[in-house]
Amino acid sequence: MKIIDSMLTQSAGIASIRRDIHAHPELCFKEVRTADVVAQKLTEWGIPIHRGMGTTGVVGIIKGGNSNRAIGLRADMDALPMQEFNTFSHASQYAGKMHACGHDGHTAMLLAAAQHLAANRSFDGTVYLIFQPAEEGGGGAREMIKDGLFEQFPMEAVFGMHNWPGSQLGKFAVSPGPVMASSNEFKIKIIGKGGHAALPHNGLDPVPVACQLVGAFQTVITRNKKPVDAGVISVTMIHAGEATNVIPDSCELQGTVRTFSIEVLDLIERRMKQITEHTCAAFDMTCEFQFVRNYPPTINSVYESEFARKVMASIVGESNVEMQEPTMGAEDFSYMLMAKPGCYSFIANGDGAHREMGHGGGPCMLHNPSYDFNDDLIPLGGTYWVRLAEEWFKTPARDTAT
Repeated sequence: MKIIDSMLTQSAGIASIRRDIHAHPELCFKEVRTADVVAQKLTEWGIPIHRGMGTTGVVGIIKGGNSNRAIGLRADMDALPMQEFNTFSHASQYAGKMHACGHDGHTAMLLAAAQHLAANRSFDGTVYLIFQPAEEGGGGAREMIKDGLFEQFPMEAVFGMHNWPGSQLGKFAVSPGPVMASSNEFKIKIIGKGGHAALPHNGLDPVPVACQLVGAFQTVITRNKKPVDAGVISVTMIHAGEATNVIPDSCELQGTVRTFSIEVLDLIERRMKQITEHTCAAFDMTCEFQFVRNYPPTINSVYESEFARKVMASIVGESNVEMQEPTMGAEDFSYMLMAKPGCYSFIANGDGAHREMGHGGGPCMLHNPSYDFNDDLIPLGGTYWVRLAEEWFKTPARDTAT
C-alpha cells in the first residue's frame, strides 16, 4: 500500500480524536460537541470554516493555487440511539447512544486528509470538507443542500465513503450506478366494525383483510415489477385487537419498501395503494393509506466511480479494488448525488480482530452494539481522500452541463 508518510506519523493523534468522538456520541442534529471538535481542529490547522449548515454541519475550505475548480469530500458525524456493549476505555459515556456505524471513523479519516492538505497544498483548486450531521434518519445531507451547500460552495463533484465490516483491511469497493436503495415507510389502517368473536357475521373483521394484503403486496414484486428490477416490500408490524373473544374495529400494517430506482418506487407505491383500497372495498371496509419516502436511492455517476477506482488502485493495487454489490440499505448521501455528479465508495473495516479487550460479545458489524471502527483505516482512508483531490485537479475539467 502506498500510504502518505504524514498519514502514518499523524495517525495516533487522529485516532485519539476518533476515540474521543466515539466516547461522546451525539444523535442527529445534536452533534454540537462533535462539530466543535471538528471546527477546533480545522481552525488549528489554518483551515477556514463555515458552521451551522444543516443545523450542526461544518464545512472546511482548503484552497491551493489560483484555479476556481472545486471538489467536495463528505463525512457524516452522527451516532445511533442504541446501547453500546463494549467496555473498553473509549466506549460510549452516554447511555443509549453509540457510534455503531463508524461515523466517528469517517470524520477521523476526513480530518486526517484535512491536516495533510492544509500543510501540503500541492493542488490547484479548492477542496471543500463536508462534515455532515444526521445521516441516521435525519436527512442531514438534504438539510445542508436546503441551506445552500452547493450554492455557497460550488463544486464539480462530491465524494463520500463508508467503512464495510467483514472485508479484509486494505481493500476498497466501488461501482457505477445504484449502490444503495431508497428507504421508504408505509402505514395502513384497515377500518372495519368490531364485535363478538363468536358472532363474526355481525361485524366487519379487518384481520383477514390484513392477511390478504400481506400476500397480495408480494405480487407487486413478482408480477407487476420487471424481474430484473430490484425491489423489496416488507410488512414488519401488524397490530390488532386486545382480547381473544373480540373482533377489533381496525388493524394496522407497517413496513418498509426498498428500490434502486424512482420508477420502480412509483410503481410499488401506486399498486400498494390500489390493492389496499380495492381489497378493503371488496370486504365493505375503508382504509387509511400512508406512504412516506425517506432517502432516495444512492446512484453513482459513471465517470466519478471510474475515477475513484483508479485512485484506489494507485494506492492498494487493482486486485484490492472490488466491485461493490448493491445493498438494500439506505444512505442520505443520495441527496448529494441527485444534485451533483459523484461517487459513494466503501473501505474495508476488517473482521473485528482490531477491537481491544473489553469489546462486546457480538460481531463487529454495522449497527451492532459490539461494533468499533478500525483505527488502522485512518491513514489509508486519509491517503485516498488526499490523492483523490490531487488527481482530480490534475485532470481537465469536464463539461457536466451536457
